[in-house]
Amino acid sequence: MQKISFIQPSRNNLKYLKWSYNSLRKNLNSEHEICVASDFSNDGTVEWCEETAKKDQNFKFIVNEGPTRLGHTILYDKLINEVATNEIVMIWHADMWALPNMDRAILEYIKPKTIVSATRIEPPLHPPGPEKIIFDAGIEPEEFFSNIDKLLTYYHQNLKDGYNGIETTEGVFAPWAIYKKDFQEIGGHDPLFAPQSKEDSDIFNRLLLNGCKFIQTWKGFVYHMTCRGSRFKDGAKRNPDGQVFMAGRETEEWLAQNQRSTRNFIRKWGSFVKHDELMLPVVPHKYDIGIVAIYSEGTPEINEIARLEPYCNCLYIKSNYDANFIVDKYIELESRNTKYNLRERVKLINNLSIKLPHDIVVTVKAREITQYHWYLIQQLPEILADSGEIGEMQLDIFNLKINSLNTYERNLIFINREQQ
Repeated sequence: MQKISFIQPSRNNLKYLKWSYNSLRKNLNSEHEICVASDFSNDGTVEWCEETAKKDQNFKFIVNEGPTRLGHTILYDKLINEVATNEIVMIWHADMWALPNMDRAILEYIKPKTIVSATRIEPPLHPPGPEKIIFDAGIEPEEFFSNIDKLLTYYHQNLKDGYNGIETTEGVFAPWAIYKKDFQEIGGHDPLFAPQSKEDSDIFNRLLLNGCKFIQTWKGFVYHMTCRGSRFKDGAKRNPDGQVFMAGRETEEWLAQNQRSTRNFIRKWGSFVKHDELMLPVVPHKYDIGIVAIYSEGTPEINEIARLEPYCNCLYIKSNYDANFIVDKYIELESRNTKYNLRERVKLINNLSIKLPHDIVVTVKAREITQYHWYLIQQLPEILADSGEIGEMQLDIFNLKINSLNTYERNLIFINREQQ
């Protein structure tokens, strides 16, 4: 059997790290490698790693001493590039329990340029979907162990040889396995999304564009408790009726970082994350778009600039009043949240007749934009792909001057770290 290196960053998550580790060692080939990164943890993770490494020759770990948190976007890559010794690596989370023979199912399908995901069995924390199985075996290790016999019975009766006759579908999500060379070929995760959030959607887009195929095996399973990481203040809870609730439990740190990463994803790809119902990435075309926002009265507000800027290569503001202060203030505030040079992305313009250096120029009276028009802006790549043609066209309140319909998404496959 080929060997897998399981890649697992952890931040103050020792309770679940131990739980997950035990499943890998109990239910899978013990010769697989487990690679852990402690990300400035102070809950005993480092000491546990030290003791585990003494007893388990296939357990390896690194430590980020801090005080700056690196996040899994960076630590995934450090573990894969500097620690893992096997040619197959698997992104793994501490809130996952490997069911028996999950590794065999992964290895049955994996090959170069093919990424294989195990199927998640989850408690009812999130809406159901066709890519996963809903089965409540607990939302804490203590609950899980009181339900493990029920889960294993369900597995042996219904899942051991596939699910409802399904062996594979197309889609990708954690846990996912890949040949290390395919991961390294595109430069790994993009540090733009550090410490976390949207780094997975970004790399899935890039792997797809680089010719990789995605397989979800319905013969290999993990129980995924979900919501056990630093995203949440105290994890999921049950109310007195036994129902699980998540409202208001995300940390302010995570919410702010998720917003940053979402805006950076849109800047990079020109649209929000897209996938089909089975989680196969959908990558819209990336166009070179300049937006000219006209303010005939007054100056733009910072929140108006913030909404428009990510959806274009450059936002040009035409105002009859001095808008320098507002633009400078936006750039000062937002530059903390991105590696993009906002001086190149937000500019003032005095003359609307100037020819702008973009394939597509969208002109709009900014104060006429409604919620419906925001929808059109978000769907603009699909609209251009479907009905765009060289020349001028009117899209509701938007005037589009299309000089070229060249697309640039393939330029995003490889990470250029000199520009990060």
